Amino acid sequence: MTLGNLRDLYQQVILEHYKKPRHKGKTKAVHRYQRGHNPSCGDTIELTLQLNDAGDGIEDVKFEGEGCAIAMASADLMADALRGKSVDEALEMVQRFQRMMKGEDEFPKEQRKLNVMQGVSQFPVRIKCANLTWHTLKAAIESPHGGQQNGFITNEKEDA
Repeated sequence: MTLGNLRDLYQQVILEHYKKPRHKGKTKAVHRYQRGHNPSCGDTIELTLQLNDAGDGIEDVKFEGEGCAIAMASADLMADALRGKSVDEALEMVQRFQRMMKGEDEFPKEQRKLNVMQGVSQFPVRIKCANLTWHTLKAAIESPHGGQQNGFITNEKEDA
């Protein structure tokens, strides 16, 4: 497959997840909640997580929000990849995604769908769009009270 064809495929996958997200909404039980905002372009995300009974595994992830195709596709792809993962695995995935946005890593075969976001790293101004939902996830997981109900986390200070 040529580089041009690969880029076209990645764009198609991103547009598909933007136009027909599979994980939009709120989880049945909300064990973690976090709102995220990217002031640079106006993307917003509300992320809900449903954890297992032990609180160390992710049963479901859903999102609501508005934003560009990259931000919304990233949220949908992330939600799909996180189902059934442990909280620790999810935090490792956040780090791997951020490294991928810097061109330093990619996801293994079993999570390769997330690699479609690699192309975003070629456009530094759009990296914040792709990373927003991952920053929001990290804040939701690390919040001792399940997330901020009245505030947004932001990735504004993130290096492009």
